[in-house]
Amino acid sequence: MNDTLVIIPTYDEKDNLDWIVGRTLDSGAAVDVLVVDDGSPDGTGALADAYAARDPRVHVMHRTEKAGLGAAYLAGFSWGLERGYDALVEMDADGSHHPEYLPGMLELLSDNDLVLGSRWVPGGEVENWPLRRELLSRGGSWYTRGALGIRVADTTGGFRVFRSSALRRIDLDRVESRGYCFQVDLLWRALQAGLRVVETPITFTERVHGASKMSGSIVRESLTKVTLWGLRRRSRAVVELVVRHRRLPSVRATSHRVGPVRRVQPH
Repeated sequence: MNDTLVIIPTYDEKDNLDWIVGRTLDSGAAVDVLVVDDGSPDGTGALADAYAARDPRVHVMHRTEKAGLGAAYLAGFSWGLERGYDALVEMDADGSHHPEYLPGMLELLSDNDLVLGSRWVPGGEVENWPLRRELLSRGGSWYTRGALGIRVADTTGGFRVFRSSALRRIDLDRVESRGYCFQVDLLWRALQAGLRVVETPITFTERVHGASKMSGSIVRESLTKVTLWGLRRRSRAVVELVVRHRRLPSVRATSHRVGPVRRVQPH
């Protein structure tokens, strides 16, 4: 068993699975892979089983329904923590996250608790995205920074590396979100817990096969929850100041920094 587990949630990703798992195992990082399949009707789960049968570094978790990205990651985190992995990675199945960044991200984990692959720090970029998607992503991060009072440039990105100890400090049993807002939820909890968070530039490439799961309902859920979390934080800050005559610890400057640009050659 390697020390790092890469968790790859899947739903109808048959055309991408072999390619992304192979790239991950060949990335230069010593990792195992856990495919978390939500009962894909296209046979993704069976394809993952076949890969696992020929490579002991690959594992598969079958879930009976499509319960959301966050629920898939929480199940994967639980599986990895129970088996004693030191680091757990979130990575998409569609090739938008280049596994070749993993060695550099794991290196940054030596001095941090959470490493974020970031599209919106200097050196980060997106490829083949329509302008509407880019504006939506940048606007979502801009709104999240303002509502929560944080400095993270890419709050919604899904390419992340966690120390296992960091996930235990976050208290995963209390995570509220199950959809794409899960990424903001986990980041917010990490910053409030005082974890060391670093962003490192990545190139994000739009998927070649399959369709994006992004929808208007996902955006509305995120906006609603982020607004609520921001209001809760401000209300708590007022109570602390008026009743206890003290300020809440800052989530802006002490827990976040930007790492160096690392160039990779995607396969």
